[in-house]
Amino acid sequence: MSDRRIIARLYRLAILVILIVTAASCASSSRSPYYSNPNMDFQAIKTAAVMPFQNLTREQLAADRVRDVFSNMLLATSEIYVMPPGEVSRGILITGIANPVIPSPEEVIKLAAVIKVDVIITGAVKEYGEVRSGTSSANLISISLQMIEAATGKIIWSASTTKGGIGMPDRLLGGGGEPMNDITEEAVRDIIGKILALR
Repeated sequence: MSDRRIIARLYRLAILVILIVTAASCASSSRSPYYSNPNMDFQAIKTAAVMPFQNLTREQLAADRVRDVFSNMLLATSEIYVMPPGEVSRGILITGIANPVIPSPEEVIKLAAVIKVDVIITGAVKEYGEVRSGTSSANLISISLQMIEAATGKIIWSASTTKGGIGMPDRLLGGGGEPMNDITEEAVRDIIGKILALR
């Protein structure tokens, strides 16, 4: 085979790889539902309580893990003080909230008054863990969060994100995708980026 043919084949292969990577990254970072109250002064938010997340997955500890990662990463930004989970649990107990994953507006107002926060954050973990398609498998996470104003009990912000999953490179070349910890942090970083963009 001549050098010209080898170079032409390598060139076509390089183009194919670029197209595959581009398609995979587009699929992973697709736009997700997002809401932000235009009348809210998000810069005034200094403190937040993160409620236990709703777990809609088969993984028993998924919601606790994601809540922990989210709380720690939000606190690490130094933009918003995140109330310790023990204080949030104490407030839930004092106010007698029946279902902490989906508190009513009245319960939000009572809880915020007890633990002294500006907003309450609720969330749901919709997917967490390995997904399979044919012979390919990869980790996937899908989460949605809501921010509720303490004074009114109204939702002022909500967003969701999905990260990981089986991309074109996984289908063509095999492999198990990214580790669960990595895509969890990636998803949380995406959500926190949306919160910080409000400020």
